[in-house]
Amino acid sequence: MPAPRTPARASTPRSATSGRTRSTTRTSTSPRTRTSGAPRRDGRPPLTPAEAAALREALALREAQARRELEARREAMVLRQAAAARPGVTPEQLAAARAAVAARRPTAKRPATRGARRPTAGRTAVRRAPARGRQTTTPTERTGSRWSTRIGVVATSAVLLPAALALGLPAPDQPGAGTDTTTLALTARSSLLEQADHYRRLEQTADQRRARLQQARVAEQAAREQVAAQRSTVGSSAAALYRSEPVDRLPVFALDADRAEATSAVLYQQAVADRAGLDLEATVVRAERAAATLEAAEARVAAARDELAVAESRAAEVLSTVRDQVDDLSPAVSGVLAGIGSIPVAGPQQARNDAVMRRWQDYLGRLAGAGIEPPSAASVADPAALPSGFSPALDADGRPVPGVVWAVIGSEPVTVLPAETVAAVSNALSQLGKPFVPGSSGPDTYDCAGFTAASWLMGGYALGRDPQGQWAAGAAVPLRDVQVGDLVFSPGGTDVGVYLGDGDVVGASAATFQVGVRPLDPGSSAVRVTVAAPAQPNAPLPALADRTGACGAPLPAPGPVSPAWGGWSNGRIPVVALCRLGVDGHALRCDAAAAYGQLAAAYTAEFGTPMCITDSYRSFGAQVAAYYRKPTLAAVPGTSNHGWALAVDLCDGVNVAGTPQWNWMTANASRFGFVQPDWAAPGGEKPEPWHWEYGRIS
Repeated sequence: MPAPRTPARASTPRSATSGRTRSTTRTSTSPRTRTSGAPRRDGRPPLTPAEAAALREALALREAQARRELEARREAMVLRQAAAARPGVTPEQLAAARAAVAARRPTAKRPATRGARRPTAGRTAVRRAPARGRQTTTPTERTGSRWSTRIGVVATSAVLLPAALALGLPAPDQPGAGTDTTTLALTARSSLLEQADHYRRLEQTADQRRARLQQARVAEQAAREQVAAQRSTVGSSAAALYRSEPVDRLPVFALDADRAEATSAVLYQQAVADRAGLDLEATVVRAERAAATLEAAEARVAAARDELAVAESRAAEVLSTVRDQVDDLSPAVSGVLAGIGSIPVAGPQQARNDAVMRRWQDYLGRLAGAGIEPPSAASVADPAALPSGFSPALDADGRPVPGVVWAVIGSEPVTVLPAETVAAVSNALSQLGKPFVPGSSGPDTYDCAGFTAASWLMGGYALGRDPQGQWAAGAAVPLRDVQVGDLVFSPGGTDVGVYLGDGDVVGASAATFQVGVRPLDPGSSAVRVTVAAPAQPNAPLPALADRTGACGAPLPAPGPVSPAWGGWSNGRIPVVALCRLGVDGHALRCDAAAAYGQLAAAYTAEFGTPMCITDSYRSFGAQVAAYYRKPTLAAVPGTSNHGWALAVDLCDGVNVAGTPQWNWMTANASRFGFVQPDWAAPGGEKPEPWHWEYGRIS
């Protein structure tokens, strides 16, 4: 429909049935309403109700058409971007994605033609008519665009985003792994992460309240001891006073007019008795105050205990909510969830990760194809009262396996894990390739216990913060009966991971500095999370001398060590496997980056200026460029220590031997794990005072 225009002279608009309407609007900043039947200033008769209704309907239809065109353009743009990001997408896949989007797009509704009201508020936007150049005005929102247009844009984005993501996510070979399943997986992951963050905040609050409760208990104990001491003093003084003679309590009674020489002694004794009485009164007052202090301390303990109970109750509610959510996840959704977020790694490790991922998704695909929904852990706790369709899983001796059931697919029994275990394992696999950092528990970096705790938190269970704590709180199971999802601990209990079946374990290992799949160590121990913990915690695992450090870190060997890690070759480490230093684009291996941050903070505290850095991780391409520019200084490409993400080049005084900055580094850098190799020190084979390495790697 062409834009309405303002006529140059008065005229009578045609009726709605003629297929053409003409209207005028004022150019004032506030549109006015006109009472039906009132004469117009230009002498034209007012619009009839039928004409007004037809005009409103035509404008609404035009707006709906514009919205549909906008949605179509955005759909085409997003799908083109998705196809460009994933060259392997076929035209058939694009057509399927467009069809899914079209099926999900809400149908534009025909606006009502009766009772509609013209907008009467807001600014007016000037629109030029194409025919005569006259100006007409239409009311618009104050923000400059109609809310209906914005809602259309947001709705279109919400529909197209899952379709585009579906083109870029791994597609497991299982029923229902299409756009809808991907959308459900993304939604579930977002919700679970939100609940996990909520739980962590509540746990921090609970920790703070536990600390306050402990302080209140210490203060209460001190007040109790003070009350006991004051009461003992009052009691002994009162007993002595009770046993004393009247003349002892009031020596003045011994005054005798016939013995004037004794008056001074009697008065002195009376003064001493008066002072003792005052001391006793003061002791009584102190005892009363101590009792009041104890009462207040007891009130603070009670309040701190109540506050802690509230925080723990809220945290338990969050865990219950997470368990309810994962109980509703289908195997198809869990299979897609396992493939979201993992980072590609190098060489054989990637092949091992891929094999385990395929095996897990195939398992979930079989369950989905058979219509089997994993039951909740609570529903399979009692082997004698299992949900319909399940039977107890039996061990080699024919005894029920706690927390695991069997179902039948075709004529073959299949182990069915609880829904919470499925969620924990899927989320563990979704973190493959992420860096190892001591003391971290996600979502970007992990240590071994932080990884297992974060994985099981997404299944609705809270674990301890170190391997020994997780071992002590779980239900121990024999290694021969270990099931997928169980926590397995290396000999000595320094490392922990999640068992995946077929002798595979996934964990955040200090040996490889990343989350990955590794073989189960002989002699490992295991606990099952979904089974109630024993009344008495498990005995601590025996420590093994000269085995490995925390989370499987290899003990340092004498002399120089190989800097290779994670299966990467020199200069081929992806940036996503590193941690940023917060300066330009500099990055190092995550443990080295953490140590560098501490080193830089100490340097700044000493000199009042930030540490100056010119080089850190150097990719193979950057090594080639550096060697091309400075062939006599730069290392041969593929051999630079910077290619291991463990070396830095510093500036602003550190780069000159003998300066205060260089001397400070020489004296302090080793406290943070950084050393200057002999070849780079003054008098070395190739002096580079600016070059420092994390560990003695050359």
